[in-house]
Amino acid sequence: MLAALAAPRPSAAQAAVSEYAMRRQKLMAALGDGALVVNGAEEPKEDYMSFWQSPEMDYLTGFREPGAKLVIVRQGATQTEFLFAADKDPAREVWTGNRLGPARAGQATGTTGRSLSEFTKVVDSLAGKVARVFTLGDEAVATQMKQKNATIASSDASRALQQLRGTKSEAELACIRRAVDVTVDAQKLAMRAVRPDAGEYEVQGLIEYTFRRNGADRPSFATIVGSGPNSATLHYGANSRQMKAGDIVVMDIGASFAGYAADVTRTVPVNGTYSPAQRDIYQIVRDAQAAAEKAAVPGGPARAMSQAASKVLAEGLARVGLITAPDATYDCGNGKKCSQLSLYYMHGLGHGIGLEVHDPDQHYFTGTLAPGSAFTIEPGIYVRENLLEILPDTPGNKALVASIAKAHARYKNIGVRIEDDYVITASGLEWISKAPREMAEIEALMKQGPAMLSTAQAPVETSCAPPKVQP
Repeated sequence: MLAALAAPRPSAAQAAVSEYAMRRQKLMAALGDGALVVNGAEEPKEDYMSFWQSPEMDYLTGFREPGAKLVIVRQGATQTEFLFAADKDPAREVWTGNRLGPARAGQATGTTGRSLSEFTKVVDSLAGKVARVFTLGDEAVATQMKQKNATIASSDASRALQQLRGTKSEAELACIRRAVDVTVDAQKLAMRAVRPDAGEYEVQGLIEYTFRRNGADRPSFATIVGSGPNSATLHYGANSRQMKAGDIVVMDIGASFAGYAADVTRTVPVNGTYSPAQRDIYQIVRDAQAAAEKAAVPGGPARAMSQAASKVLAEGLARVGLITAPDATYDCGNGKKCSQLSLYYMHGLGHGIGLEVHDPDQHYFTGTLAPGSAFTIEPGIYVRENLLEILPDTPGNKALVASIAKAHARYKNIGVRIEDDYVITASGLEWISKAPREMAEIEALMKQGPAMLSTAQAPVETSCAPPKVQP
């Protein structure tokens, strides 16, 4: 039996503190003069619950302790940065683990460290010194400062920060690639573990074990292992069903590595061989993904990807009889007409990936693909068993039901999604999530049977880590 890849652990190699400083400089240059206040994630109510830093604080500092606050003051060419962190408290740290304390937190992030107890005093003092306060969706600080100075203006900095986050640096892309590699390993092992009468939860357990074994922090979102009728539910998360021979199973999974997310979906046959009906639907989806990939050109419009994929999906559904024509509509209520394609494909083609699994990408703001973009392409077709029963009762829909009933009976309870992760480089689109995705490749891998996991542990050198100081 084949052994899995040796499990790497993240090394102590550090991402450059200068990169975080550059991000803060770029953000304030976009915002202009004033004070920016960034709140980190609070400590969970119970200290035995997991803590994960807010993406805003993580992006701007790499500091991953709860309750932290960042204040940046820009006045002309001068920029002052304060990171407010919890004081050292040995009695508390016996429960929560060591904390850096303000001075060392400042050292770790290239800012001036201050005690959290000083935050209110510092904010009050700024009210008389700056004309504008920038916040990130939390107006509490702005309200506090206006109580001290009614003339101070407030602005939301969220859009400016999202635009900045939309273009990934080389350091960020290294983290994304590592998260993707771990996720691909998990997909391969999961494919080999899928079998009739196994629980969806068994496959979920193997996937999430593989994440942690390879050094990932956690899943980047709730793992989806949906078989049979569950394959047609987009965000099915119970993972509680036993898989049956003849089912298809959607495995939508992603590891988070050093805070950065992957998102890779594969759809495989539970018994190891796609049925003719499953093959029909799968090939339509795979062709749609390939069309979107071909349309992804640096400098080209991002919308071309979705247009290309939707065209292939509509033509394929018409060919197998699930819709009456590629451009056909149905009565979707209140006198409205909706695309018949939307009966089976009701989500967007993809999304950015980064510190969040649905992360900002630069093409959201520019409409254009460019180097530094990291995103998914994930077309799908979902043939729900109850589809014909839930259509509005109109003469037009009755005619539609009569036309597609036979095809629906053939394809019901088949849901197929194929999702991959990509990076735009100067030379074009790069596919980075290279798990098997052609039907023949998947069937060949599944025939190998379950893999025996190696116990070997091998460290890996990576710059994909937040800034640290030695204890």
